[in-house]
Amino acid sequence: MDLAYTQEEREFRVRLREWLAAVLPGLPPRPDPADWPGRRAYDAGWQRLLYDAGYAGLHWPADAGGRGATPTQHLIFLEETERAGAPYVGANFVGLLHAGPTIAAEGTPEQRARWLPPVLRGDEMWCQGFSEPGAGSDLAALRTRAVRDGDAYVVSGQKIWTSHAEVADWCELLVRTDAAAPKHRGISWLAMRMDAPGVTVRPLRTLAGSTEFAEVFLDEVRVPLAHRVGAENDGWRVTMVTLSFERGTAFVGEVVACRRTLDALAAEARRSGRWDDPVLRRRLGRLAAEFQALWRLTQWNVSEAQRSGGVPGAGGSVFKLRYSHARQELYEAAAEVLGAGDALDLDREWVRDRLSSLSYTIAAGTSQIQRNIVAERILGLPKGR
Repeated sequence: MDLAYTQEEREFRVRLREWLAAVLPGLPPRPDPADWPGRRAYDAGWQRLLYDAGYAGLHWPADAGGRGATPTQHLIFLEETERAGAPYVGANFVGLLHAGPTIAAEGTPEQRARWLPPVLRGDEMWCQGFSEPGAGSDLAALRTRAVRDGDAYVVSGQKIWTSHAEVADWCELLVRTDAAAPKHRGISWLAMRMDAPGVTVRPLRTLAGSTEFAEVFLDEVRVPLAHRVGAENDGWRVTMVTLSFERGTAFVGEVVACRRTLDALAAEARRSGRWDDPVLRRRLGRLAAEFQALWRLTQWNVSEAQRSGGVPGAGGSVFKLRYSHARQELYEAAAEVLGAGDALDLDREWVRDRLSSLSYTIAAGTSQIQRNIVAERILGLPKGR
């Protein structure tokens, strides 16, 4: 991994900073967190600005509609947009960070042409229909059935923790297409329209009061065969591509955000006088080193993905495992900085983020699952029995 910047990369950073300085003051106010239609419109508007300026899908391959930027340029983009306080992907995160890259890697030319440009422009949003009430960490135990009927699958079942289902146009959906096959071999990856007859969405309220997840009920929903990505019953392999993006690169912008939060915590501790506590200072210093190390690991993972054709490898599980716990530790430190009086105030962003951080050791594969992946695929240890 080469951490030195080339002249071209330094010039790229300067141009990006200038563009952000010109564009960000003209953005409309951010909508209320509970206003999902408003949030979708806001995120779509930002994505369109990126698209028009040539920054959408910066690291996507050129033949997928991206710019084919180097890993370092991608990381510079994430650093500069986060430091400038620019919007993140928001409601478009499944399309931009999961479904889009999967279709770019596994889709046919027709599928890439149909689905990727609307994602990059912000015209269409996606949600993720993977987990089920009886198939969370054991995702391959899913029971949602898809039966062929002419040129379509007829899909029935239930999904849960479906991210951004309320505002999505499409769903990356895992279904069982062969009930007799071993559970990892009878799965297919489908793209399903969320307005199709038979789709029912019920929002789920989280501990922090947000509703970015939903349970989705599917009652004989027809999905065209042409909307299957990859071969029938090869969906588990395609899913591993999706999950490698989710664990390997989807969180990279959040590392920069956590580093910015850490700076803000230090500033608040100085203002409140809590900086005089040497134990707190050591805690914040250790966290600063932790997130610096995670950023270096991010650089390595992105570089490795570029060398392997754009798909992250098992190193993403190392990152996901440590990042999940570091984020929880960060917001535990935030509670200490805020003090007992403010640490329960849900109007404080850090308090809401602290509650949200509790889910990170479960979301995108539990920490136990990540440890198994690291043990088996990186360390070469035998599978547990």
